[in-house]
Amino acid sequence: MRSCFVPAVPGIAVILRRALAAVLLSGEALAWLVAPAAPALARDGEDVAALVQDRAVRAALDAIRTAEDQTIEDQIRLCEVPAPTFKERARGELLRQRFEQLGLQDVRVDQAGNVIGVRPGAATRPHVLLSAHLDTVFPEGTDVKVQRHGRVLSGPGIGDDCRGLAVLVAVARAMRRASLRTRGTVTFAATVGEEGLGDLRGVKQLVGESLPGGIDGFVSIDGPGLGITNVGVGSRRYRITFKGPGGHSFAAFGLANPAGALGRAVAKISDLRVPQKPKTTFAIGRIAGGTSVNVIPSEAWMEIDLRSSDPRALAGLDARVQRAIDAAVLEENQRWRTPRMITVVKTRVGERPAGLTPSDSPIVRTAEAVHRALQLPFALGESSTDANVPMSRGIPALTIGGGGRGGGAHVLSESFDTADSWMGSQRALLLTIALVGR
Repeated sequence: MRSCFVPAVPGIAVILRRALAAVLLSGEALAWLVAPAAPALARDGEDVAALVQDRAVRAALDAIRTAEDQTIEDQIRLCEVPAPTFKERARGELLRQRFEQLGLQDVRVDQAGNVIGVRPGAATRPHVLLSAHLDTVFPEGTDVKVQRHGRVLSGPGIGDDCRGLAVLVAVARAMRRASLRTRGTVTFAATVGEEGLGDLRGVKQLVGESLPGGIDGFVSIDGPGLGITNVGVGSRRYRITFKGPGGHSFAAFGLANPAGALGRAVAKISDLRVPQKPKTTFAIGRIAGGTSVNVIPSEAWMEIDLRSSDPRALAGLDARVQRAIDAAVLEENQRWRTPRMITVVKTRVGERPAGLTPSDSPIVRTAEAVHRALQLPFALGESSTDANVPMSRGIPALTIGGGGRGGGAHVLSESFDTADSWMGSQRALLLTIALVGR
């Protein structure tokens, strides 16, 4: 290398040699020299606009629109297969069959129950993971028959996330019909455990073990609409169980009451003040306990959900809630002069990591360019979805809606308006192609 640096002035030669040595000994410089280039995900606006004019891409976009009726039929069929959290197997089997019919490779069900299929590109990287979740919030035995009133569908889970699953299938189908070749590889996944106490177990398995490393971009299709989520709202969920000896409501009157301690805790938590920015929330979702109206219960419990997009705000709220619970136990025992009679067990039943994909990141810029190319409105938002997990691990990730318009999420009468729903299907397709490359 020295033969390339032969200055006329000896002093400058010494300076240059020392500078070069410092650079070469720098850890960052060495990493830069030896590390492979990161696979490029993003395209600028002009590239995406040109991509829309690509013959095969245009054919795939056209196939999406003309097959929207089939996508809606898939949405209905999937929704009429029950899939409570932890019992997603039957719906997952339907997705497994569809993946095989669409020619995806290495179709399999992983240890958690996620259904996975791969559409190889010319290279393994960039590798984009496109997903939607299988489970619903509704318990086993719920009537999942979908009703149709003109262009509006109604039924439990019809938008969240039967729409996402149908769009997942639609993207794979359109790419196949257009014989679309991509630069990188797309993995399609239908995940389990996104809702409630599922605690994102499916995507945690997917990102952590089933597809560890090598995921360059993650897109979750969740619910209706054309929104984009780039902020992952974290949550902590607890079951708080108050315990005591219990007894007859009359004969044992004077004993400290677990239900009394629970009530005090509810009142204290309800009075907590939380920041509006970042939005930080709490909700006591379930309360139960006791055996009869004339019995001092030996046990009473509640489940509580704490949320924030800011990990520090979430941790601060958590600490305040714990103090409120402890104070409630102390007050109940003091009220009845029965020290330590009431005890409490705090069990964490769920934790969703908070995450963020910056608004100026390549994946968000690409999504914005896709919206411009398709002449769609563009807005970013926050939510708690499968994308939380890859966000928290530094993987570029977004959650997008599947098009159409929804109402009544998480209620039995949930609805989905199919008007122009093909726009969401097209958006998912073009974003996938733009990220993985042609």
